[in-house]
Amino acid sequence: ELSGIPYVGSGVLASAVGQDKDYMKRVFTSFGLKVGPYVTIRPREWEADQAAATAKILDFAGEHGWPLFVKPARAGSSIGITKVDDPSGLEEAVREARRHDPKIIVEALLRGREIECGVLEFEDGPRASVPAEIPPVSSHDFYDFEAKYIDSASGLVPAPMTPEQTAEVQRLAIEAFEAASCEGLVRADFFLTEDGEFVINEINTMPGFTPISMYPRMWQESGIEYPELVDRLIQAALRRSTGLR
Repeated sequence: ELSGIPYVGSGVLASAVGQDKDYMKRVFTSFGLKVGPYVTIRPREWEADQAAATAKILDFAGEHGWPLFVKPARAGSSIGITKVDDPSGLEEAVREARRHDPKIIVEALLRGREIECGVLEFEDGPRASVPAEIPPVSSHDFYDFEAKYIDSASGLVPAPMTPEQTAEVQRLAIEAFEAASCEGLVRADFFLTEDGEFVINEINTMPGFTPISMYPRMWQESGIEYPELVDRLIQAALRRSTGLR
């Protein structure tokens, strides 16, 4: 930005929002997107009174039930996340999350399917790819680092959904892209709950981009091969000016 050099992807604000799960959820909520139940413990809040902060988490568990997921607020790749089944595991989970980030977020369990959708910026605005589904890895409690990168099963592209569900998640993915003022590309991750409702989990403003990563695969299934995808992203970057992003 300071050098005035165009670059692929979102600017400073959207990139920061996409990295901070707390502010990301606040932005989504303000734009009418549904997020799952969560509570945030900020650094000074924990350092000032650990007992009160722990009680806040326990009150949240009392309202939404166990298990909980304790996460660093600004990490990625599921690093530092612990699934906590009861109060006995809470202290260690908070310690592990804070080892990566002094700000933590605690989320309730959402039961449903994990659905992803790619967004790409075209000359006339953002468009959504066909969605994909991430199947559960039976040997893991949740989609942790090892499940993502070591034992991961191949995602289903396109996701087996009705045309109405596909259209809805594509609409929501573009809304999330716009809500966070994103540019270039985004992978939007959702839960399709047992009630048939889409709940947004997060956006990735610079998703995995190897030829076998989900974002390129979704666009390949949508008719845009890897070389064209790279070219479109570069062209989108060249169309924009730098500064105030």
